[in-house]
Amino acid sequence: MAFPTVRHRRLRSSAAMRNLVRETTLTVHDLIQPLFVTHDTNVKEEIPSMPGVYHFSLDRMDEEVHQIAELGIQGILLFGVPDHKDEVGSSAYDEQGIVQQATRRIKALYPELLVIADTCLCQFTNTGHCGVIHHDPTTGRADVTNDESLALLTRTAVSQARAGADIIAPSNMMDGFVAAIREGLDEAGLSHIPIMSYSVKYSSAFYGPFRDAAHSAPQFGDRKTYQMDPANSMEALREAESDVIEGADFLMVKPALAYMDVIRRLKDNFDLPIVAYNVSAEYSMVKAAAANGWIDERAIVLETLTGFKRAGADIILTYFAKDAASWLRQN
Repeated sequence: MAFPTVRHRRLRSSAAMRNLVRETTLTVHDLIQPLFVTHDTNVKEEIPSMPGVYHFSLDRMDEEVHQIAELGIQGILLFGVPDHKDEVGSSAYDEQGIVQQATRRIKALYPELLVIADTCLCQFTNTGHCGVIHHDPTTGRADVTNDESLALLTRTAVSQARAGADIIAPSNMMDGFVAAIREGLDEAGLSHIPIMSYSVKYSSAFYGPFRDAAHSAPQFGDRKTYQMDPANSMEALREAESDVIEGADFLMVKPALAYMDVIRRLKDNFDLPIVAYNVSAEYSMVKAAAANGWIDERAIVLETLTGFKRAGADIILTYFAKDAASWLRQN
């Protein structure tokens, strides 16, 4: 049957009708807010390339966490900016490290708020790489050593979980990182802690502002030997399948906006919750355009976040979480 018998506009005739037949719904429970915590006192410094996103010291973090909780957002993705760095990223797994201190403070104030600890070494190494660097004296080449890095990443995950993190979110893209961390958590009596794996993490140009925020830019080379080629999607299925076999509890795609096809492929092939990371440049581009009056920020953001849900994401990590939660409440 076709027009005039079929008239698709019948189901678009009013707001109530559109609400009735809406296929995809975005709620505050879909959102997680990233948070950057640093040392010193009385620090609330806006990140220049990410308007509205700040570095907080522990004593100023409370006000931000309170706003997040009041808006009904149920989870924070926690990033730490340490006061010192070294070749092995030792402050990442220090029991008094910035992430560990922040986690204990948040859980004491808001025990029901989920703390998701980003588990990587890039913020903590003086090289800015996600693992330990090996220098080959013969070739002069420097590269990240996979297995040595796994041991330190596991120590980091265990220390974060012992501090009270509800979810470990390893973002390092070393081969076997889920298996190593799962084994380490289980041996430490932390088998109840889930792993939100950055399963499909591309070597992307969309991370620029984040590297300003986390002070994690590589000091030499790039991360293309361990993060994925943006041209590949079959590889994404292989990466995700490995993480499922190794014991992951969530599968993440990062970035999200240019990779909605990958989000859908993971959703169609695996039955774990799918996480979309709406990354820093995706955020900053919208903020810049809105500041120039070129776009309606609220409309663009809510449409984009809904698009992630429609593509198959169950959870969205986004720097817009607070804004979106406020807008959804108004709606």
